[in-house]
Order: sequence, then C-alpha cells, then structure tokens
Amino acid sequence: MAAIRDPGAAPCGAVPAHRPGPGGTTVTPEEVAATVLADRAEGEAYVASVCFKHGPPSLLGVEIEHLVHDATDPRAPLTADHLAGALGPHTPHTLHPDSPALPLPGGSTLSLEPGGQVEISTPPRTGLRQLATVAERDLAYVTDLLAAHGLRLGAAAIDPFRLPARLLTTERYAAMERRFAPLGPGGLTMMCSTAALQVCVDVGERGEAAARWAAVHAVGPALLALFANSRVHAGADTGLASARWRSVMDTENARTYAAGPDTDPAAAWARRVMDTPLMVLPRAAGPWDAPDGLTFADWVEGRGAARALPPPTTADLDYHLSTLFTPVRPHGYLEIRYLDAQPTGRWLHPAALLVALLDRPATVDRLLDICEPVATRWADAARHGLSDPDIAAVARRVVDLGCAELATTDLPAETIADIAHAAQRRVRECRKE
Repeated sequence: MAAIRDPGAAPCGAVPAHRPGPGGTTVTPEEVAATVLADRAEGEAYVASVCFKHGPPSLLGVEIEHLVHDATDPRAPLTADHLAGALGPHTPHTLHPDSPALPLPGGSTLSLEPGGQVEISTPPRTGLRQLATVAERDLAYVTDLLAAHGLRLGAAAIDPFRLPARLLTTERYAAMERRFAPLGPGGLTMMCSTAALQVCVDVGERGEAAARWAAVHAVGPALLALFANSRVHAGADTGLASARWRSVMDTENARTYAAGPDTDPAAAWARRVMDTPLMVLPRAAGPWDAPDGLTFADWVEGRGAARALPPPTTADLDYHLSTLFTPVRPHGYLEIRYLDAQPTGRWLHPAALLVALLDRPATVDRLLDICEPVATRWADAARHGLSDPDIAAVARRVVDLGCAELATTDLPAETIADIAHAAQRRVRECRKE
C-alpha cells in the first residue's frame, strides 16, 4: 500500500506483472511502460485507471517519516556516510546505489527524503491492529539501528535545530532545488527539513468514491490543526502551528493545491495531472531541469519545447504523477499527506482516528457535514492551528465522531482509550489558550 520511491517517489499506479494484449497475447511491464501516448485523451484515461481503483475498502498502510539527529548534538549536520553506516544493508539506492536496499523485518520499505529523513512505508494490511504491529516492529528496528551509531529520530515535523541542507545528490532532487529556489525558502525546507505522517486507505466502491475523496479533503484542515507539530524551525519560533505544511504551500501551487469535491474525482484528477507543468525531466545524462511552463498535455501534444523531445510514454506519465504534492494523492488508493509527523509512538493516534472516520458511508456523510465550514481553510489551519475558534470547534466535533467510531476498529480497548483520551485532551487544551 505505501509508496516505494525510485528515485525519490513512486509512480501513482503500479504496473501489473502482465496485461492482456490483442488476441489474448501477454503484454509485459516493460512493454506497458514503453507505450507511447497518442494524445491527451489517452493520457487522461491512463491516469484515471491507475490512480482510482474501486472495490470494498479493506486495506490500510502508513508512511512514517522522521528527521534524524545526532544523539549528542542535534544541531550537528547529518552526513551520508554516517547515515548509510547506521542503516547498513537497508540503505536506499538514492543514498548508495550499490546497496542491497533490503526491506525491514516486518516487510516495510525504508526510503529517504532529500535531507536524510527516514521513511518507513508499510505493506498493506487489513486492519489497524496488523498495521500497528508491522509499523511498530519496523520503527523500533530502525530506531535501534540509528541508536547503535549515535543517531536518533526527531520528535517534530520540522527540524527545530538545523537549517535545510540536501543530503541526497540525485538528479531529481538537484533539479527540484533549482526549480524551487526562485520561489523562496519553502521548497528546500519542505524537501530537507520536514517529516510527515501519510495514511493510505482504499478508494472504495465506485458509488462511494466521490464522497470518500471529498471527506478526506474536507477533514484535512481540522486534522492538520489538531495534530500540528512543526512550530520551531532552526532555533526560531515560526509563529505557525504547522510550518511544515506552510512550506508545502510555498512551493508551486499547481502541484500542491487541495482538490475540491467532484462527482467524478478520477476524471478531474486526470485533467489536473495533464495540465500540471513538468517538475523534472529525467534524462540519461545531464541535469533533469524541465522546460519552463511545459505541461504534460503540452508534451503529449507536441507543443512548444516538447517539439525537441521524444514523445512521452506511460512510464513518463507515471514519473510525472510522482511530482504532485497534494494533500491527498491517489495511487490506486488514497495517500493522505497533510498530517505532521508525530513523536515516536504517537503516529497511531491520527492514523486510527482518520481510518475510523472513513470506516462507514454514514460516518463519511456526517464528517462532510461537520467539516463543511472550514473545509478549504488550509492556510489558516497551518498558521493558527486550534487557536482559530472555528477550526477548533470543527475539530472538537471531528474528535467526538472519530472517538465514537474507534470502537468499530480492531484495536485493543486500552489502545482505543489511549487514543481517545489524547485526542480529547488536545481539543480541551485549545479552549484554554
């Protein structure tokens, strides 16, 4: 379920081992990837098919990111050799191309963000209890690997000690840094100084997908505020509840803005993808900088700078899909990306609450009604968090609904009680501010 990034991010939809071809022949993944897109309509159809896969919602996954610090001096810069020495055979190829990049003992994939943040991406599981078991096992394993080399996981979603510095030297991240630099510090901060908790849930049955898509967006500002954990950056109080999410919003709006409700979210997403400018353009040699302003639709239609490029394939479109950093990104399932990373051992609280809120269609409908007054207030949630009275009021109702629905999950009673108590404490404390 959770994304495996190569290099740096996963394609939106994994290519099946084989596909049926004309006359019953078999089409290999390589042949699928090499398929040249004839026109915009073919590109949109491909995006819709791989990004929104319908069926009973049953699988869950998480991507748990953490900053990494020196255990003695958290202000000390992280080095590639130190981090690779700690991670050993689990070191991702983006850091050491010759590494075996072994999965973690519980089956999770270990990847790195540009500043050396570690990310544990679990395999899909059918319930929160299974998911928690796998994630906690692999998180503890990585914690021990780092500790043995004098490193520790950070507790905040933005680096409270260091300015952003890129550790990974891949062409993708070098091109991203150059592209974002004229827009201000947000891009480099997002890349190198932040950590998120990403929750992955199924799209759901075709008749329920539009409501689930709308609900995971509508509840975003309230949950972002409720679990904001990124105020202090590089020794300075930013004054923001979630400086991490503000840094995301300070990059290119075309690839980060939140989608609104839509009766056909797959078609709307496909149109958006085609109209988003290329962020990078992978090449066999040389820098990966993309022609300025060139959208994927321009490329497939051969307009402007695309005249000098070979026609794009489905593999190119898969890569382009990995360069959108929206609050919710469809991968065949829904990757919910707006939550700040939580202190070690607390990731399950927002993940379980979110899963419980999406468990039943009737709850999804109630959630949409509750969140409607603040459904688009992302910037206010990032800036003010629960000190915004309207967002706080909605967050309290969201917590009440989510805590009631936690009983429908397979988590142990004591875990449910702990999550409910912590969430209620958060919303109670905001009333005292």
